[in-house]
Amino acid sequence: MTTHSNAPIFAPAPKGDLSAEERARLDGIVAGMEEGESRWAAMPLSARVELLAEVHSSVAAAADDWVAGAVRAKALDASSPLVGEEWISGPYCTLTALLALQHSLSALAAGNSPIGGKKLGTAPGGRVSVPALPSNHFEHLLLHGFTADVWIRPGVSKAQVRSHAGLGARTPSDTSGVGLVLGAGNITSIAPLDVLYELVAHNRVVVLKLNPTLDELLPAYEAAFAPLIDLGLLAIVVGGGDVGGYLAQHDGISHVHITGSAATHDLIVWGSGQDAAERRAAGTPLLETPITSELGGVSPIIVVPGDWSKADLVYQAQHVATQRLHNGGYNCIAGQVVVLSSEWPQRDDFVEQLRIAMDQAPGREAWYPRSGERVAAAAAAYVDAERLGPDGGRLFVDARDSDAASVVTTTEYFSPVLGVVDAPGTGQVFLDAAVDLVNHDFVGTLGANVLVDPSTLKALGGGFEDAIARLEYGTVGINAWTGVGFLTANAAWGAFPGHTLADVQSGIGVVHNALLLADVERTVVRGPFRPFPRSAAGREFALSPKPPWFVSARSARTTGKLLTRFAANPSWAKLPRIFGSAFRA
Repeated sequence: MTTHSNAPIFAPAPKGDLSAEERARLDGIVAGMEEGESRWAAMPLSARVELLAEVHSSVAAAADDWVAGAVRAKALDASSPLVGEEWISGPYCTLTALLALQHSLSALAAGNSPIGGKKLGTAPGGRVSVPALPSNHFEHLLLHGFTADVWIRPGVSKAQVRSHAGLGARTPSDTSGVGLVLGAGNITSIAPLDVLYELVAHNRVVVLKLNPTLDELLPAYEAAFAPLIDLGLLAIVVGGGDVGGYLAQHDGISHVHITGSAATHDLIVWGSGQDAAERRAAGTPLLETPITSELGGVSPIIVVPGDWSKADLVYQAQHVATQRLHNGGYNCIAGQVVVLSSEWPQRDDFVEQLRIAMDQAPGREAWYPRSGERVAAAAAAYVDAERLGPDGGRLFVDARDSDAASVVTTTEYFSPVLGVVDAPGTGQVFLDAAVDLVNHDFVGTLGANVLVDPSTLKALGGGFEDAIARLEYGTVGINAWTGVGFLTANAAWGAFPGHTLADVQSGIGVVHNALLLADVERTVVRGPFRPFPRSAAGREFALSPKPPWFVSARSARTTGKLLTRFAANPSWAKLPRIFGSAFRA
Protein backbone atom coordinates (compact mmCIF):
# COMPACT_ATOMS: atom_id res chain seq x y z
CA MET A 1 0.00 0.00 0.00
CA THR A 2 1.33 3.43 -0.89
CA THR A 3 1.70 6.07 1.76
CA HIS A 4 2.13 9.81 2.07
CA SER A 5 5.64 10.77 1.08
CA ASN A 6 5.90 14.34 2.26
CA ALA A 7 8.49 14.69 4.99
CA PRO A 8 7.11 15.32 8.49
CA ILE A 9 7.52 18.59 10.32
CA PHE A 10 7.25 16.78 13.66
CA ALA A 11 9.62 13.92 14.45
CA PRO A 12 9.50 12.35 17.91
CA ALA A 13 12.86 12.24 19.58
CA PRO A 14 14.23 10.10 22.40
CA LYS A 15 13.52 11.32 25.93
CA GLY A 16 17.21 11.86 26.44
CA ASP A 17 17.25 14.65 23.86
CA LEU A 18 15.48 16.92 26.35
CA SER A 19 17.27 18.51 29.27
CA ALA A 20 16.37 17.39 32.77
CA GLU A 21 14.89 20.83 33.40
CA GLU A 22 12.66 20.63 30.34
CA ARG A 23 11.48 17.13 31.22
CA ALA A 24 10.66 18.31 34.74
CA ARG A 25 8.73 21.28 33.35
CA LEU A 26 6.65 19.05 31.08
CA ASP A 27 6.12 16.54 33.89
CA GLY A 28 4.76 19.35 36.02
CA ILE A 29 2.37 20.48 33.31
CA VAL A 30 0.95 16.98 32.86
CA ALA A 31 0.68 16.36 36.59
CA GLY A 32 -1.07 19.68 37.06
CA MET A 33 -3.82 18.63 34.67
CA GLU A 34 -5.16 16.15 37.25
CA GLU A 35 -6.72 19.02 39.21
CA GLY A 36 -8.32 20.32 36.03
CA GLU A 37 -9.73 16.87 35.28
CA SER A 38 -11.36 16.83 38.71
CA ARG A 39 -12.90 20.24 38.03
CA TRP A 40 -14.20 19.04 34.67
CA ALA A 41 -15.70 15.90 36.20
CA ALA A 42 -17.53 17.98 38.80
CA MET A 43 -18.84 20.51 36.29
CA PRO A 44 -22.47 19.85 35.25
CA LEU A 45 -23.53 20.34 31.65
CA SER A 46 -25.22 23.65 32.40
CA ALA A 47 -21.95 25.01 33.77
CA ARG A 48 -20.07 23.68 30.76
CA VAL A 49 -22.45 25.61 28.51
CA GLU A 50 -21.69 28.78 30.47
CA LEU A 51 -17.95 28.09 30.22
CA LEU A 52 -18.13 27.63 26.45
CA ALA A 53 -20.01 30.93 26.27
CA GLU A 54 -17.08 32.56 28.10
CA VAL A 55 -14.66 30.99 25.65
CA HIS A 56 -16.80 32.24 22.77
CA SER A 57 -16.45 35.78 24.14
CA SER A 58 -12.69 35.48 24.65
CA VAL A 59 -12.18 34.05 21.14
CA ALA A 60 -14.16 36.97 19.71
CA ALA A 61 -12.03 39.44 21.68
CA ALA A 62 -8.81 37.81 20.47
CA ALA A 63 -9.89 37.44 16.83
CA ASP A 64 -7.94 40.43 15.50
CA ASP A 65 -4.71 39.32 17.17
CA TRP A 66 -5.37 35.74 16.03
CA VAL A 67 -5.57 36.80 12.38
CA ALA A 68 -2.64 39.19 12.71
CA GLY A 69 -0.53 36.31 14.06
CA ALA A 70 -1.58 34.10 11.16
CA VAL A 71 -0.71 36.85 8.67
CA ARG A 72 2.79 37.09 10.17
CA ALA A 73 3.27 33.32 10.34
CA LYS A 74 2.29 32.89 6.71
CA ALA A 75 4.07 35.99 5.38
CA LEU A 76 0.83 37.39 3.94
CA ASP A 77 0.29 40.95 2.81
CA ALA A 78 -2.12 42.28 5.45
CA SER A 79 -4.13 44.07 2.75
CA SER A 80 -4.48 41.00 0.50
CA PRO A 81 -7.91 39.46 -0.13
CA LEU A 82 -6.26 36.16 0.87
CA VAL A 83 -6.38 37.33 4.49
CA GLY A 84 -10.04 36.37 4.27
CA GLU A 85 -8.87 32.76 4.48
CA GLU A 86 -7.40 33.46 7.91
CA TRP A 87 -10.62 35.02 9.22
CA ILE A 88 -12.85 32.25 7.89
CA SER A 89 -10.68 29.21 8.68
CA GLY A 90 -9.48 30.65 11.99
CA PRO A 91 -11.66 32.51 14.50
CA TYR A 92 -14.85 32.36 12.40
CA CYS A 93 -15.20 28.59 12.32
CA THR A 94 -14.01 28.34 15.94
CA LEU A 95 -16.77 30.73 17.02
CA THR A 96 -19.42 28.81 15.08
CA ALA A 97 -18.20 25.55 16.62
CA LEU A 98 -18.48 27.00 20.12
CA LEU A 99 -22.07 28.06 19.42
CA ALA A 100 -22.95 24.64 18.04
CA LEU A 101 -21.38 22.82 21.00
CA GLN A 102 -23.32 25.04 23.41
CA HIS A 103 -26.51 24.06 21.60
CA SER A 104 -25.73 20.34 21.90
CA LEU A 105 -24.78 20.52 25.57
CA SER A 106 -27.86 22.61 26.36
CA ALA A 107 -30.05 19.93 24.77
CA LEU A 108 -28.36 17.21 26.82
CA ALA A 109 -28.66 19.26 30.00
CA ALA A 110 -32.42 19.46 29.36
CA GLY A 111 -32.61 15.70 28.96
CA ASN A 112 -32.91 15.79 25.18
CA SER A 113 -30.82 14.50 22.28
CA PRO A 114 -28.58 17.01 20.45
CA ILE A 115 -30.51 16.00 17.31
CA GLY A 116 -33.90 15.78 18.97
CA GLY A 117 -35.48 18.40 16.73
CA LYS A 118 -33.92 17.25 13.47
CA LYS A 119 -35.69 15.28 10.76
CA LEU A 120 -33.43 12.36 9.96
CA GLY A 121 -33.19 11.16 6.38
CA THR A 122 -31.99 8.11 4.52
CA ALA A 123 -29.04 7.58 2.20
CA PRO A 124 -28.23 4.69 -0.16
CA GLY A 125 -27.73 1.34 1.48
CA GLY A 126 -30.28 2.02 4.19
CA ARG A 127 -28.00 4.50 5.92
CA VAL A 128 -29.42 7.16 8.24
CA SER A 129 -28.47 10.74 7.34
CA VAL A 130 -28.41 13.65 9.78
CA PRO A 131 -28.72 17.23 8.47
CA ALA A 132 -25.77 19.35 9.56
CA LEU A 133 -26.05 22.43 7.31
CA PRO A 134 -27.97 24.69 7.45
CA SER A 135 -28.62 24.42 11.17
CA ASN A 136 -30.46 27.74 11.60
CA HIS A 137 -32.02 30.59 9.63
CA PHE A 138 -28.75 32.54 9.58
CA GLU A 139 -26.83 29.69 7.91
CA HIS A 140 -29.70 29.17 5.48
CA LEU A 141 -29.21 32.72 4.22
CA LEU A 142 -25.43 33.05 4.54
CA LEU A 143 -24.78 29.78 2.69
CA HIS A 144 -27.90 29.66 0.56
CA GLY A 145 -27.78 26.64 -1.70
CA PHE A 146 -25.23 24.75 0.40
CA THR A 147 -26.16 21.71 2.49
CA ALA A 148 -24.30 19.07 4.47
CA ASP A 149 -25.48 15.75 5.84
CA VAL A 150 -23.68 13.28 8.07
CA TRP A 151 -24.15 9.70 6.94
CA ILE A 152 -24.18 7.08 9.67
CA ARG A 153 -22.66 3.64 9.13
CA PRO A 154 -24.99 1.02 7.65
CA GLY A 155 -27.05 -0.99 10.11
CA VAL A 156 -27.63 1.79 12.67
CA SER A 157 -31.30 2.73 13.14
CA LYS A 158 -32.72 6.23 13.52
CA ALA A 159 -33.63 5.47 17.12
CA GLN A 160 -30.05 4.43 17.82
CA VAL A 161 -28.68 7.55 16.15
CA ARG A 162 -30.82 9.73 18.41
CA SER A 163 -30.12 7.82 21.60
CA HIS A 164 -26.35 7.56 21.05
CA ALA A 165 -25.85 11.25 20.18
CA GLY A 166 -23.94 13.04 22.90
CA LEU A 167 -20.89 10.76 23.22
CA GLY A 168 -18.95 11.52 26.41
CA ALA A 169 -21.17 14.46 27.27
CA ARG A 170 -23.94 11.99 28.09
CA THR A 171 -21.92 11.00 31.19
CA PRO A 172 -20.06 14.20 32.09
CA SER A 173 -18.64 13.00 35.40
CA ASP A 174 -16.94 10.04 33.70
CA THR A 175 -13.74 11.73 32.54
CA SER A 176 -10.99 10.12 30.47
CA GLY A 177 -7.72 11.52 31.76
CA VAL A 178 -5.33 13.89 30.02
CA GLY A 179 -5.25 14.01 26.24
CA LEU A 180 -2.36 15.26 24.12
CA VAL A 181 -3.25 17.17 20.97
CA LEU A 182 -0.38 17.50 18.51
CA GLY A 183 -1.54 20.54 16.59
CA ALA A 184 -1.46 21.07 12.86
CA GLY A 185 0.86 23.65 11.32
CA ASN A 186 -1.35 24.98 8.54
CA ILE A 187 -4.95 25.99 9.38
CA THR A 188 -5.14 27.95 12.62
CA SER A 189 -8.48 26.60 13.85
CA ILE A 190 -7.48 22.92 13.64
CA ALA A 191 -5.75 22.69 17.02
CA PRO A 192 -8.44 24.71 18.88
CA LEU A 193 -11.23 22.61 17.35
CA ASP A 194 -9.39 19.40 18.27
CA VAL A 195 -9.04 20.66 21.85
CA LEU A 196 -12.75 21.43 22.10
CA TYR A 197 -13.67 18.00 20.76
CA GLU A 198 -11.40 16.26 23.26
CA LEU A 199 -12.99 18.20 26.11
CA VAL A 200 -16.64 17.90 25.12
CA ALA A 201 -16.92 14.62 23.21
CA HIS A 202 -14.37 12.58 25.16
CA ASN A 203 -14.26 14.27 28.58
CA ARG A 204 -10.49 14.68 28.42
CA VAL A 205 -8.58 17.70 29.62
CA VAL A 206 -5.88 18.64 27.13
CA VAL A 207 -2.24 19.46 26.71
CA LEU A 208 -1.92 21.15 23.31
CA LYS A 209 1.49 21.01 21.65
CA LEU A 210 1.63 23.66 18.93
CA ASN A 211 3.27 22.93 15.61
CA PRO A 212 6.34 25.23 15.39
CA THR A 213 5.04 26.85 12.19
CA LEU A 214 2.25 28.45 14.24
CA ASP A 215 4.17 29.38 17.40
CA GLU A 216 3.49 32.98 16.39
CA LEU A 217 -0.12 32.45 17.49
CA LEU A 218 0.67 31.43 21.07
CA PRO A 219 -0.28 34.80 22.65
CA ALA A 220 -3.57 34.92 20.72
CA TYR A 221 -4.40 31.33 21.63
CA GLU A 222 -3.63 31.97 25.29
CA ALA A 223 -5.96 34.95 25.31
CA ALA A 224 -8.68 33.21 23.30
CA PHE A 225 -8.75 30.14 25.53
CA ALA A 226 -7.93 31.79 28.85
CA PRO A 227 -11.15 30.50 30.51
CA LEU A 228 -10.04 26.91 29.85
CA ILE A 229 -6.42 27.56 30.80
CA ASP A 230 -7.37 29.30 34.05
CA LEU A 231 -9.39 26.27 35.17
CA GLY A 232 -6.61 23.84 34.35
CA LEU A 233 -8.57 22.25 31.52
CA LEU A 234 -6.02 23.22 28.88
CA ALA A 235 -2.29 23.79 28.81
CA ILE A 236 -0.49 25.00 25.68
CA VAL A 237 3.18 24.17 25.09
CA VAL A 238 5.61 24.95 22.30
CA GLY A 239 8.80 23.29 21.15
CA GLY A 240 10.14 20.90 18.58
CA GLY A 241 9.68 17.22 17.90
CA ASP A 242 11.54 16.34 21.10
CA VAL A 243 8.79 17.97 23.17
CA GLY A 244 6.01 16.28 21.24
CA GLY A 245 7.78 12.93 21.35
CA TYR A 246 8.34 13.14 25.09
CA LEU A 247 4.70 14.03 25.77
CA ALA A 248 3.37 11.32 23.44
CA GLN A 249 5.25 8.70 25.49
CA HIS A 250 4.41 10.28 28.85
CA ASP A 251 2.81 7.99 31.44
CA GLY A 252 0.38 10.77 32.41
CA ILE A 253 -1.10 11.04 28.90
CA SER A 254 -4.13 8.80 28.32
CA HIS A 255 -4.73 9.57 24.65
CA VAL A 256 -2.97 11.23 21.72
CA HIS A 257 -4.62 13.01 18.78
CA ILE A 258 -2.54 14.23 15.85
CA THR A 259 -3.28 16.25 12.75
CA GLY A 260 -0.45 15.94 10.25
CA SER A 261 1.01 13.48 7.78
CA ALA A 262 0.92 9.69 7.80
CA ALA A 263 4.72 9.76 7.97
CA THR A 264 4.59 11.74 11.21
CA HIS A 265 1.93 9.43 12.62
CA ASP A 266 4.05 6.38 11.85
CA LEU A 267 7.13 7.91 13.49
CA ILE A 268 5.13 8.37 16.68
CA VAL A 269 3.48 4.96 16.58
CA TRP A 270 6.29 2.75 15.23
CA GLY A 271 9.49 4.78 15.55
CA SER A 272 12.06 4.84 12.73
CA GLY A 273 14.53 2.65 10.91
CA GLN A 274 14.83 -1.10 11.19
CA ASP A 275 13.32 -1.08 14.68
CA ALA A 276 10.12 0.41 13.26
CA ALA A 277 9.93 -2.22 10.54
CA GLU A 278 10.34 -4.99 13.11
CA ARG A 279 7.71 -3.50 15.40
CA ARG A 280 5.26 -3.16 12.54
CA ALA A 281 5.86 -6.75 11.44
CA ALA A 282 5.32 -7.97 15.00
CA GLY A 283 2.30 -5.71 15.57
CA THR A 284 3.90 -4.17 18.67
CA PRO A 285 3.78 -0.35 18.39
CA LEU A 286 6.32 1.85 20.14
CA LEU A 287 3.39 3.99 21.31
CA GLU A 288 1.20 2.09 23.76
CA THR A 289 -1.18 5.03 24.34
CA PRO A 290 -4.35 5.07 22.17
CA ILE A 291 -4.08 7.49 19.25
CA THR A 292 -6.52 9.05 16.80
CA SER A 293 -5.53 11.05 13.77
CA GLU A 294 -6.42 13.22 10.78
CA LEU A 295 -3.71 12.85 8.16
CA GLY A 296 -4.67 14.13 4.75
CA GLY A 297 -3.98 12.32 1.51
CA VAL A 298 -4.38 12.82 -2.25
CA SER A 299 -7.83 14.30 -2.74
CA PRO A 300 -9.46 13.72 -6.14
CA ILE A 301 -11.70 16.11 -8.07
CA ILE A 302 -13.97 14.05 -10.31
CA VAL A 303 -15.36 16.12 -13.20
CA VAL A 304 -18.48 14.50 -14.63
CA PRO A 305 -18.69 15.40 -18.35
CA GLY A 306 -21.58 17.57 -19.46
CA ASP A 307 -22.46 20.42 -21.78
CA TRP A 308 -20.81 23.39 -20.06
CA SER A 309 -20.87 27.02 -21.11
CA LYS A 310 -17.68 29.07 -21.31
CA ALA A 311 -18.66 30.70 -18.01
CA ASP A 312 -19.06 27.25 -16.45
CA LEU A 313 -15.60 26.20 -17.62
CA VAL A 314 -14.02 29.36 -16.22
CA TYR A 315 -15.87 29.25 -12.88
CA GLN A 316 -15.25 25.57 -12.20
CA ALA A 317 -11.58 25.97 -13.15
CA GLN A 318 -11.35 28.71 -10.50
CA HIS A 319 -13.15 26.32 -8.13
CA VAL A 320 -10.50 23.66 -8.75
CA ALA A 321 -7.69 26.22 -8.38
CA THR A 322 -9.17 27.20 -5.01
CA GLN A 323 -9.22 23.59 -3.87
CA ARG A 324 -5.52 23.34 -4.71
CA LEU A 325 -4.25 26.82 -3.77
CA HIS A 326 -6.25 27.78 -0.68
CA ASN A 327 -3.77 28.50 2.13
CA GLY A 328 -1.01 28.39 -0.47
CA GLY A 329 -1.65 24.71 -1.21
CA TYR A 330 -0.85 23.57 2.32
CA ASN A 331 -4.10 21.85 3.26
CA CYS A 332 -4.69 18.22 4.12
CA ILE A 333 -7.92 18.47 2.12
CA ALA A 334 -6.46 20.29 -0.89
CA GLY A 335 -7.68 18.86 -4.19
CA GLN A 336 -4.62 17.44 -5.91
CA VAL A 337 -5.70 15.37 -8.93
CA VAL A 338 -8.49 16.18 -11.41
CA VAL A 339 -10.13 13.10 -12.97
CA LEU A 340 -11.51 13.85 -16.45
CA SER A 341 -13.38 11.78 -19.00
CA SER A 342 -11.15 10.86 -21.93
CA GLU A 343 -14.29 11.10 -24.11
CA TRP A 344 -15.55 14.53 -22.96
CA PRO A 345 -15.61 16.89 -25.96
CA GLN A 346 -14.77 19.83 -23.67
CA ARG A 347 -11.90 18.06 -21.96
CA ASP A 348 -9.11 20.10 -23.56
CA ASP A 349 -11.02 23.36 -23.10
CA PHE A 350 -11.32 22.67 -19.39
CA VAL A 351 -7.66 21.75 -19.07
CA GLU A 352 -6.76 25.07 -20.68
CA GLN A 353 -8.98 26.93 -18.19
CA LEU A 354 -7.29 25.03 -15.34
CA ARG A 355 -3.92 26.25 -16.57
CA ILE A 356 -5.21 29.82 -16.68
CA ALA A 357 -6.80 29.65 -13.22
CA MET A 358 -3.68 28.15 -11.65
CA ASP A 359 -1.49 30.72 -13.38
CA GLN A 360 -3.58 33.81 -12.59
CA ALA A 361 -4.55 33.08 -8.97
CA PRO A 362 -3.10 35.71 -6.59
CA GLY A 363 0.55 35.25 -5.77
CA ARG A 364 1.85 34.57 -2.27
CA GLU A 365 5.00 33.35 -0.60
CA ALA A 366 5.68 29.64 -0.25
CA TRP A 367 5.50 29.85 3.53
CA TYR A 368 5.24 26.19 4.57
CA PRO A 369 8.58 24.43 5.23
CA ARG A 370 10.11 22.46 2.34
CA SER A 371 7.38 23.39 -0.11
CA GLY A 372 9.92 24.09 -2.83
CA GLU A 373 11.50 20.66 -2.35
CA ARG A 374 8.16 18.94 -2.86
CA VAL A 375 7.38 20.96 -5.99
CA ALA A 376 10.85 20.10 -7.31
CA ALA A 377 10.23 16.42 -6.62
CA ALA A 378 7.02 16.55 -8.64
CA ALA A 379 8.81 18.36 -11.46
CA ALA A 380 11.50 15.66 -11.49
CA ALA A 381 8.84 12.96 -11.78
CA TYR A 382 7.08 14.83 -14.61
CA VAL A 383 9.61 16.52 -16.87
CA ASP A 384 6.85 18.02 -19.05
CA ALA A 385 5.04 19.64 -16.10
CA GLU A 386 4.36 23.37 -16.44
CA ARG A 387 5.59 25.99 -14.00
CA LEU A 388 2.79 28.48 -13.37
CA GLY A 389 2.03 31.50 -11.21
CA PRO A 390 3.78 34.83 -10.69
CA ASP A 391 7.02 33.21 -9.55
CA GLY A 392 6.67 29.83 -11.26
CA GLY A 393 6.16 28.15 -7.91
CA ARG A 394 3.04 26.23 -8.96
CA LEU A 395 3.21 23.04 -10.96
CA PHE A 396 0.61 21.76 -13.41
CA VAL A 397 1.02 18.06 -14.16
CA ASP A 398 -0.88 16.77 -17.18
CA ALA A 399 -0.56 13.04 -16.53
CA ARG A 400 -3.33 11.94 -18.89
CA ASP A 401 -0.93 10.09 -21.18
CA SER A 402 1.90 9.57 -18.70
CA ASP A 403 3.37 6.23 -17.66
CA ALA A 404 4.04 7.88 -14.29
CA ALA A 405 0.42 8.85 -13.56
CA SER A 406 0.53 6.79 -10.36
CA VAL A 407 3.12 9.13 -8.81
CA VAL A 408 0.76 12.10 -8.51
CA THR A 409 -2.07 9.89 -7.25
CA THR A 410 0.00 8.28 -4.50
CA THR A 411 2.16 11.18 -3.30
CA GLU A 412 0.63 13.86 -1.09
CA TYR A 413 2.69 16.85 -2.20
CA PHE A 414 1.30 19.35 0.35
CA SER A 415 2.32 22.15 -1.99
CA PRO A 416 0.86 23.90 -5.07
CA VAL A 417 0.97 20.86 -7.38
CA LEU A 418 -2.14 20.00 -9.43
CA GLY A 419 -2.38 16.88 -11.58
CA VAL A 420 -4.83 15.73 -14.26
CA VAL A 421 -5.61 12.11 -15.14
CA ASP A 422 -8.20 10.37 -17.33
CA ALA A 423 -10.89 7.74 -16.88
CA PRO A 424 -12.89 6.20 -19.74
CA GLY A 425 -16.53 6.68 -20.70
CA THR A 426 -19.22 9.28 -20.25
CA GLY A 427 -22.25 9.52 -17.98
CA GLN A 428 -22.66 6.69 -15.49
CA VAL A 429 -19.91 4.64 -17.11
CA PHE A 430 -17.39 7.40 -16.49
CA LEU A 431 -18.63 8.11 -12.97
CA ASP A 432 -18.38 4.46 -11.96
CA ALA A 433 -14.91 4.16 -13.50
CA ALA A 434 -13.76 7.33 -11.73
CA VAL A 435 -15.04 6.08 -8.37
CA ASP A 436 -13.22 2.78 -8.85
CA LEU A 437 -10.04 4.65 -9.82
CA VAL A 438 -9.92 6.95 -6.81
CA ASN A 439 -11.00 4.26 -4.35
CA HIS A 440 -8.29 1.84 -5.47
CA ASP A 441 -5.41 3.92 -6.83
CA PHE A 442 -5.36 7.15 -4.79
CA VAL A 443 -3.69 7.29 -1.39
CA GLY A 444 -5.83 8.52 1.50
CA THR A 445 -9.55 8.75 2.19
CA LEU A 446 -10.06 12.18 3.78
CA GLY A 447 -12.04 13.90 1.03
CA ALA A 448 -13.22 13.62 -2.57
CA ASN A 449 -14.82 16.28 -4.75
CA VAL A 450 -17.33 15.80 -7.58
CA LEU A 451 -18.29 18.49 -10.11
CA VAL A 452 -21.48 17.87 -12.09
CA ASP A 453 -23.84 20.23 -13.88
CA PRO A 454 -27.56 20.13 -12.96
CA SER A 455 -28.73 18.61 -16.25
CA THR A 456 -26.24 15.77 -16.07
CA LEU A 457 -27.03 15.23 -12.39
CA LYS A 458 -30.73 14.90 -13.21
CA ALA A 459 -30.04 12.48 -16.07
CA LEU A 460 -27.91 10.25 -13.85
CA GLY A 461 -30.70 9.98 -11.27
CA GLY A 462 -30.24 7.32 -8.62
CA GLY A 463 -27.05 6.08 -10.23
CA PHE A 464 -25.33 9.26 -9.09
CA GLU A 465 -26.28 8.74 -5.45
CA ASP A 466 -25.21 5.11 -5.62
CA ALA A 467 -21.81 6.22 -6.93
CA ILE A 468 -21.46 8.72 -4.08
CA ALA A 469 -22.24 5.91 -1.63
CA ARG A 470 -19.39 3.88 -3.15
CA LEU A 471 -16.84 6.67 -2.67
CA GLU A 472 -14.76 5.62 0.34
CA TYR A 473 -13.98 9.09 1.66
CA GLY A 474 -14.73 10.78 4.98
CA THR A 475 -16.11 13.90 3.29
CA VAL A 476 -17.56 14.06 -0.21
CA GLY A 477 -18.17 17.46 -1.77
CA ILE A 478 -20.64 17.72 -4.65
CA ASN A 479 -20.18 21.07 -6.43
CA ALA A 480 -18.68 22.29 -3.17
CA TRP A 481 -15.11 21.93 -2.00
CA THR A 482 -14.83 19.43 0.84
CA GLY A 483 -13.30 22.28 2.84
CA VAL A 484 -16.89 23.44 3.39
CA GLY A 485 -17.32 20.27 5.44
CA PHE A 486 -14.35 21.34 7.56
CA LEU A 487 -15.98 24.73 8.15
CA THR A 488 -19.36 23.21 9.10
CA ALA A 489 -19.41 22.82 12.88
CA ASN A 490 -22.12 20.16 12.95
CA ALA A 491 -20.42 18.02 10.31
CA ALA A 492 -18.06 15.21 11.25
CA TRP A 493 -14.50 15.50 9.94
CA GLY A 494 -12.08 12.65 9.44
CA ALA A 495 -11.04 9.76 7.23
CA PHE A 496 -13.36 7.07 5.95
CA PRO A 497 -13.64 4.48 8.74
CA GLY A 498 -11.69 1.25 8.74
CA HIS A 499 -8.01 2.25 8.83
CA THR A 500 -5.54 0.67 11.24
CA LEU A 501 -2.33 1.75 12.93
CA ALA A 502 -0.40 -0.38 10.45
CA ASP A 503 -2.12 1.16 7.42
CA VAL A 504 -3.38 4.48 8.70
CA GLN A 505 -4.00 6.25 5.35
CA SER A 506 -5.91 9.45 6.28
CA GLY A 507 -6.34 8.62 9.93
CA ILE A 508 -8.55 7.07 12.56
CA GLY A 509 -11.57 8.71 14.21
CA VAL A 510 -13.42 11.99 13.65
CA VAL A 511 -13.36 15.51 15.09
CA HIS A 512 -15.56 18.65 14.91
CA ASN A 513 -18.90 16.77 14.97
CA ALA A 514 -20.66 19.32 17.19
CA LEU A 515 -23.84 17.20 17.12
CA LEU A 516 -21.76 14.59 18.97
CA LEU A 517 -22.91 11.77 16.70
CA ALA A 518 -21.76 8.20 17.14
CA ASP A 519 -21.13 5.68 14.34
CA VAL A 520 -20.25 8.31 11.74
CA GLU A 521 -19.31 7.11 8.27
CA ARG A 522 -18.95 10.31 6.25
CA THR A 523 -20.16 13.84 5.57
CA VAL A 524 -21.72 14.74 2.21
CA VAL A 525 -21.64 18.44 1.25
CA ARG A 526 -23.60 19.84 -1.69
CA GLY A 527 -23.44 23.25 -3.33
CA PRO A 528 -24.64 25.06 -6.43
CA PHE A 529 -22.88 24.36 -9.72
CA ARG A 530 -23.11 28.02 -10.66
CA PRO A 531 -22.97 31.21 -8.56
CA PHE A 532 -25.93 33.57 -8.39
CA PRO A 533 -27.38 34.96 -10.66
CA ARG A 534 -26.32 32.26 -13.16
CA SER A 535 -27.59 29.64 -10.73
CA ALA A 536 -31.11 31.01 -11.11
CA ALA A 537 -30.85 30.93 -14.90
CA GLY A 538 -29.83 27.28 -14.61
CA ARG A 539 -32.81 26.50 -12.38
CA GLU A 540 -30.80 26.00 -9.22
CA PHE A 541 -32.38 27.39 -6.07
CA ALA A 542 -29.23 29.05 -4.75
CA LEU A 543 -28.60 32.71 -4.03
CA SER A 544 -24.92 32.39 -3.11
CA PRO A 545 -22.43 34.43 -5.16
CA LYS A 546 -18.83 33.34 -5.68
CA PRO A 547 -17.89 31.98 -2.22
CA PRO A 548 -15.49 34.07 -0.13
CA TRP A 549 -13.11 31.11 0.22
CA PHE A 550 -12.35 31.21 -3.53
CA VAL A 551 -8.77 32.39 -4.06
CA SER A 552 -10.14 34.66 -6.79
CA ALA A 553 -12.69 36.35 -4.48
CA ARG A 554 -11.66 40.00 -4.47
CA SER A 555 -13.63 40.97 -1.35
CA ALA A 556 -12.67 37.95 0.75
CA ARG A 557 -10.74 39.88 3.40
CA THR A 558 -13.67 42.13 4.19
CA THR A 559 -16.23 39.34 3.95
CA GLY A 560 -14.21 37.07 6.24
CA LYS A 561 -13.86 39.77 8.86
CA LEU A 562 -17.57 40.60 8.71
CA LEU A 563 -18.49 36.92 9.03
CA THR A 564 -16.28 36.65 12.12
CA ARG A 565 -17.90 39.71 13.68
CA PHE A 566 -21.26 38.13 12.93
CA ALA A 567 -20.29 34.79 14.53
CA ALA A 568 -19.15 36.71 17.61
CA ASN A 569 -22.63 38.21 18.01
CA PRO A 570 -25.17 36.98 15.43
CA SER A 571 -27.66 39.61 14.39
CA TRP A 572 -30.01 40.15 11.44
CA ALA A 573 -28.74 43.73 11.28
CA LYS A 574 -25.27 42.51 10.27
CA LEU A 575 -26.39 40.50 7.26
CA PRO A 576 -26.73 43.34 4.69
CA ARG A 577 -23.05 44.32 5.00
CA ILE A 578 -21.99 40.70 4.67
CA PHE A 579 -24.10 40.21 1.55
CA GLY A 580 -22.88 43.49 0.10
CA SER A 581 -19.26 42.44 0.52
CA ALA A 582 -19.84 38.88 -0.69
CA PHE A 583 -21.48 40.03 -3.91
CA ARG A 584 -18.41 42.14 -4.70
CA ALA A 585 -16.27 38.97 -4.85
